[in-house]
Amino acid sequence: MKRRTLLKLAAGGAATAAASGWSPVSFAAAAPLKELRLDYAYYSPTSLVLRRFGWLEDEFKADGTSVRWVLSAGSNRALEYLNANSIDIGSSAGLAALLAKANGNPIKTPYIFSRPEWTALVVRKDSPIRTLADLKGKKIAATKGTDPYLFLLRSLQTVGLKRGDIEHIGLQHADGRAALEQGKVDAWAGLDPHMAASELESGSRLIYRNVAFNTYGFLNVREEFLATRPAEVARVIKAYEKARGWIRANPSEAAKILSEEAKVSLPVALLQIKLRSDFSNPQPGSEHVKALQLAAPILRDEALVKADTDLNRAIGDLIDTRFAQPFIARS
Repeated sequence: MKRRTLLKLAAGGAATAAASGWSPVSFAAAAPLKELRLDYAYYSPTSLVLRRFGWLEDEFKADGTSVRWVLSAGSNRALEYLNANSIDIGSSAGLAALLAKANGNPIKTPYIFSRPEWTALVVRKDSPIRTLADLKGKKIAATKGTDPYLFLLRSLQTVGLKRGDIEHIGLQHADGRAALEQGKVDAWAGLDPHMAASELESGSRLIYRNVAFNTYGFLNVREEFLATRPAEVARVIKAYEKARGWIRANPSEAAKILSEEAKVSLPVALLQIKLRSDFSNPQPGSEHVKALQLAAPILRDEALVKADTDLNRAIGDLIDTRFAQPFIARS
C-alpha cells in the first residue's frame, strides 16, 4: 500500500473515530504496533480467507507488526477473549455482542462480516419432534451467550414457552452436534458448518428456521484499541473488504477453504457459503440497529441482563455506523 494511501486511511480513521466521541492518536504519531491480535472462526468464512492468504501479514510486514490469529469456537469465546484483552478484534453474532456489551464488555462494532442464516433448531432424522411446541420438557443443547442460544429462546417464545420449559444443556457447538446425533439430547440449536454437516451427513432435520432471528456477523473491536489505533483498525477493515470481495467473486474456492479449515466436506461448505451467507452489506447501519432492537427484549425477558439496563443505549453504544464508511468497497 502506498504511503499516500496509508496516510489517507489514517486521517479518515482518526476523523471518524473522533466523530464517534473519541480522541485517538493519529497513525503518524503512534509507534508501530508490535502485535495485532484477532480471531478466526468457522462461522466467519471471511476470516478464514483473510488468514489463508496472509493479506494482513503482508499489510503490516513493513511496520514490523506480527499478526496473531486465535480460533474462536463460538461467539461466547470471541467475546470472552475481547473482554479479557486476549485479542483486539473478534467476530460474533450481533445479539451475542449486544448481550456482552450490556453486561459491561467494552466493545464497538464498526463492520459487518456477513448476513448469515447460520442457526436453526435441529433434531435427529428419526425424532418424533415436529414443532416448537413439541420441545416442552425436552433436553436441548445450545452454547450459552451465542446466537443459537438466543435463537432458541426467541423461538420458544413464539409458542409461549420460556427457558424454564425446557432442559438446557450447555455445550459448545461441535459438542452439541455430537450430543444430538448420539441421542444424549432431544434437540440442538445448531450453528454452521456443524449444522450443515449434521444435515447432509446424518440426516438431521431443521424443525424451525427463521432468518430474521439470525442476527448479523459483527466484527467487534475493543473500545480502547479502536480509540488508540484507528488507523490499524481501518487497515484490518480494508483487508476484510478484500476478502469479502474475493469470496463474492470466488464462492466455490471460498467453500474449499472453509472445507479444509473446518474439516467438513465440500458440499457442507458450499451449503454454508452459497445458500446461507450474504456478504453484500458490510456497512453497519439502521437495519442492524433495528434487528437488535427487535431482538433485545429477549435479553430482559430471560433475565440475561439487569432489569434496569437501557438496551437502546447499549445498541447505540455498540454499533458504530460511521467508522468504516471510507474503507468499504462499493459494489
